[in-house]
Amino acid sequence: MVTEASQLAHPVKTERHDVRARRHHTNTGVRAVDAYHLTPQGLYVSRPFTSHPRVRHWQAHLLPALNLVVCRYDFHGEREHDYHLDVADIWQEGEVWVVRDLYLDVLVHDGLMAEIVDTDELLAARAAGYLSEPDMHRAVAMAHRTLSGLARARYSLNGWLEAQGLNLGWAEDGRPAPALTESVGG
Repeated sequence: MVTEASQLAHPVKTERHDVRARRHHTNTGVRAVDAYHLTPQGLYVSRPFTSHPRVRHWQAHLLPALNLVVCRYDFHGEREHDYHLDVADIWQEGEVWVVRDLYLDVLVHDGLMAEIVDTDELLAARAAGYLSEPDMHRAVAMAHRTLSGLARARYSLNGWLEAQGLNLGWAEDGRPAPALTESVGG
């Protein structure tokens, strides 16, 4: 008998951002990246989503100090959320940035609310042995730390980040993201 938990269980997703080659390696393939920029807090990435049913473009900031990938999606239709935060381990191997997704995500509806999602995936992965007990506890602690910080900032992502000395830039209408220090790759 196949249980719901076993259907949700999947190995930890590890993505690689090859800055020099401007390639984003995911579990579903390799995709060209429009822009990589080094920032004081990590790495900014921007790329289109080709043939995706809901998303047309993706921007993200890899923030190793916070163990977060802060994502902003441009949807084909109505916006589903303002920001999607992936709880992750992030490190560099030379010019390649590695993101090890720890299953939990925080969805932010800026100024309104935030919620932790994919707890079912985290528990299924732990039950299947894809995630260690210490990694599971660390992921839960990081997600709750983020949610608590957002709540104290009245669910303003920028307010929470600014209180920690971080300022993220985002590309608007095809213009380059502001507050970025250095273009890399290409």
